[in-house]
Amino acid sequence: MNRKSIEQLRTDVRNLFLHGIHAANAYEITKKSLTVDCGSLIIRSVEGLVVQYDLKRFRRILITGFGKAAGPMAHAAEEILRNCLTEGLVITQYGHGVDLQKIRICEAGHPIPDANSLKGAQEVVHILKSTKEDDLVIVLISGGGSALCTLPSEGIKLADIQAITESLLKCGADIYEINTIRKHISQVKGGQLAAFAYPASLLALIISDVIDDRLDTIASGPTVPDATTFREAHDILDKYNIFEKSPAAIRNRIRLGMEEKIGEIPKHDDIRFQKTKSIIIAHNLNALRAIATRAKDMGYRPLMISSRISGETRIAAQVFTAIIRDVAASSHTTQQPVCVIAGGEMTVSVTGKGKGGRNQDFCLALAPLINGLDRVVALSAGTDGTDGPTDAAGVIVDSTTLSRTENLGLNIEQALANNDSYEFFRKSGDLLMTGPTRTNVMDIQIVLIHGV
Repeated sequence: MNRKSIEQLRTDVRNLFLHGIHAANAYEITKKSLTVDCGSLIIRSVEGLVVQYDLKRFRRILITGFGKAAGPMAHAAEEILRNCLTEGLVITQYGHGVDLQKIRICEAGHPIPDANSLKGAQEVVHILKSTKEDDLVIVLISGGGSALCTLPSEGIKLADIQAITESLLKCGADIYEINTIRKHISQVKGGQLAAFAYPASLLALIISDVIDDRLDTIASGPTVPDATTFREAHDILDKYNIFEKSPAAIRNRIRLGMEEKIGEIPKHDDIRFQKTKSIIIAHNLNALRAIATRAKDMGYRPLMISSRISGETRIAAQVFTAIIRDVAASSHTTQQPVCVIAGGEMTVSVTGKGKGGRNQDFCLALAPLINGLDRVVALSAGTDGTDGPTDAAGVIVDSTTLSRTENLGLNIEQALANNDSYEFFRKSGDLLMTGPTRTNVMDIQIVLIHGV
């Protein structure tokens, strides 16, 4: 391969990311995972597990769902089930809706839930409460579902949920910790949605947006038993010094739970899970493997390091820098440019008053660490097309970013201190803007190393 310029590498890395998004297309994945053959609904999981339902057994087939991919998932399910489908309702983020025939769409707030998140959840529960033993409920779940489908526990208001969500997003808690809290202040999370549908049969089709594809964490595990406790919820809030700052109604509910004055959310021995199946149909590796294949076709040596990248963005940037330097050194020997590929979900502890997301913060920390290396370009972005409370998917930086932004009069240290990555990269022109992708399989990092 001829030596490429930084601009050519930036084009390549963007195209590779978009190729990964295409591989995680929620409509196509749902179409491949569901088929109807001779009156049977056949479902294939991402790992090859096959489940079948005899559609003649059911009086009605209902569809509910929530998440950033709910629209295209519902579109595919409508096409597959055709006249078998009775009705449905799915909740998705604003701007992520699609045109459907029998299934209604409710658009709501994310990452902070809003009134539509509450209204949509109430309508989903209304549908589930109407079911009988001979009904089949198909629940379409994807990332973002925790905020989009919000029904607070008794005594807790939407404003309380909004306040605690904002605190959790800023304190550096990971998604497992955040969703542990959410499950204990909700009527639908932590297996409680499945409880509303019992004794109907329930099939959950899930696009995973969490590390290790934990069913009890994706969208706060609405259709599976939960092993967490009120004590754990308290300890997480206490760990980040936000328990006493939490809304009084939330503190009161958690205390009542610890004192066993109210029951825990449904556990594995709950009879209401006997007719429930939860199946993952896509995850981060769908995108990473497609990127690796495409990179090889483009002449790069693909190096997939992990689909489980987690932890603080600034620490992750240091780890990536070490990998980049090692790979850059080895590429001089192999005489082949390298494409490093990773995925996962990092966290940011927000102490400043700026605006940004975890991918933007990671790139802000990475840029000075790779400064001056020969032809290195790095991308970090969310597969859903949004990074934190911004309209950017992420950022592309390179080994000239620091010097280029200094020439523009931008102060990277100041931006880091104020968590102001969005404004910094808006001014530098490095933001990656894709618009809504209508899928969500966590974040992706791609580094192209062409110093040979």
